[in-house]
Amino acid sequence: MSNFVFVIDSNKQPLSPCHQAVARKLLKEGKAAIFRRFPYTILLKKKVEEPNAEPITLKIDPGSKVSGIALVQGIKVVWGMELTHRGQAIKNALERRRGVRRGRRNRNTRYRQPRFQHRTRPEGWLAPSLRHRVLTIETWVRRLCKFVPITGIAEELVRFDTQVMQHPEISGVEYQQGTLFGFEVREYLLEKWGRKCAYCGKEGVPLEIEHINARSRGGSDRVSNLCIACHECNQQKGNTCIEEFLEGKPLVLASLLKQAKAPLKDAAAINATRCKLLESLKSTGLAVSTGSGGQTKWNRTRLELPKSHWLDAACVGEVEALTVKVSRPLLVKCVGHGTRQVSRTDKYGFPNKHKANKNHYFGFQTGDIVKAIVTTGKKMGVHIGKVACRATGSFNISTPAGLVQGISHKYCRVLFRKDGYAY
Repeated sequence: MSNFVFVIDSNKQPLSPCHQAVARKLLKEGKAAIFRRFPYTILLKKKVEEPNAEPITLKIDPGSKVSGIALVQGIKVVWGMELTHRGQAIKNALERRRGVRRGRRNRNTRYRQPRFQHRTRPEGWLAPSLRHRVLTIETWVRRLCKFVPITGIAEELVRFDTQVMQHPEISGVEYQQGTLFGFEVREYLLEKWGRKCAYCGKEGVPLEIEHINARSRGGSDRVSNLCIACHECNQQKGNTCIEEFLEGKPLVLASLLKQAKAPLKDAAAINATRCKLLESLKSTGLAVSTGSGGQTKWNRTRLELPKSHWLDAACVGEVEALTVKVSRPLLVKCVGHGTRQVSRTDKYGFPNKHKANKNHYFGFQTGDIVKAIVTTGKKMGVHIGKVACRATGSFNISTPAGLVQGISHKYCRVLFRKDGYAY
């Protein structure tokens, strides 16, 4: 089993995906050419007058750190992808910029009047780290629509009720929006603790919700006092004090207490972007349906599928049966397009390096995927990977086997242009 290959005709009209064996045969016979490497797409050298394409549904499981995307044709899962976001990297970059600017203002520079009146945020504003998640998913949805005859979109519209997570006893006038405490809290705890026992680290076994500080000792039902444990550890601990139970495991104890105090930022990120993402998907003009997180898990459990982001996406919405035709998904990581910062600074905020104005050398750009066929010398062979360009024409290529340095640009050929993602 493997990912299917996308197919478009000579007019770039999307056709039904084909198996890799069919794609290899078309390429070998000269009836098609490679159009794109990621996702792998071939271009037929003829126009298809009446394409008989079976409808395909694009399913999305949005997440705070990783989002799953799957293409389902009837009951067949023909393609999968896991998209890793860079929201935390954006947040860290903004914090570094803020520190540099504050340091510059506090030094002997001219005084500037505060400018707050004209900096009001528009309605529906999202932080850059959150807006990035919405825009990245929208980018991939529109990209896939160019290569696949997608007729509908299904999105998991999950909602974590953080107020009930923190205060399960709230009710009446104080809280009148229902409760998601039962199942959603369990799902959140499974994600928070990595779906393994917090005490012994076992995976793939039935896990139970465990009170770190037992109820009999005054412990509450707040998420900060809950973890996930296997049945054996849950029974062994009982109402024992956590420091006494993990007396011989100081590192596990320190890690557990630190993880227990982790904020609900992942749940808050999902809540903040859920409606924006739905509006963005509706703007594509396709029919958009939604499903709950509970429905997704029920479908995956009923079909006996392993836990993964892309299979969760395939189980979104109404699902009667699924046949997985994919062995592994396409792994995509958001890496960005670099920075416009011209001057690099040290840890004190003083400039110490300056970036060159030019970023293209000999027709290449750092981040391009190239193929270098070296015919002579110590580095003789075929090297495929990401290239780091230099003005001297001596490039470095990052291959799966390691870094190859000092490859001349004359040996390199571009396979895939840099697009802000790592594959």
